[in-house]
Amino acid sequence: MRADDQHSAREPSRQGDNVSEERPADVDTGFWLWLVAVPFMVTGYVVDLLNADGPRPPVVVDVLSGVFVFVFAAVVVTFLFLMRQGYRWTRTVLTGGGVASVVYTASSLFSVDREPLPAVLYAVSAIVGSVLIAGGVFLLHRKDAHAFFVR
Repeated sequence: MRADDQHSAREPSRQGDNVSEERPADVDTGFWLWLVAVPFMVTGYVVDLLNADGPRPPVVVDVLSGVFVFVFAAVVVTFLFLMRQGYRWTRTVLTGGGVASVVYTASSLFSVDREPLPAVLYAVSAIVGSVLIAGGVFLLHRKDAHAFFVR
């Protein structure tokens, strides 16, 4: 590990008079699992958006949906970086959103009819993204990670 990496892995902690505490590996691993899951979930959303059955909505609806998903993904990534710094509230928000995303994705996986290619693309991106989110949520609530979140 380089000296820069070692320095960035240490963040000050505000637990009483403790000087500093190293970020647990579970927090870093959970962060990376979430960060990798975001593009998978965005891909699933875009596949569903572009391959919806029925009459096509106006182009402006597709554009606004694309802007919405981009802004939402940016907010999630921002929360991930705040969570990595030790903010407990971001872990709580990400956990709630992650559980809701996994439940919605699982129900959408089995209840929506899709053409074969979009179905495979959606299934792969949704399953991989959901597993990554579930793993990230699990790691962020382990004992060592739980003690890290103090802000």
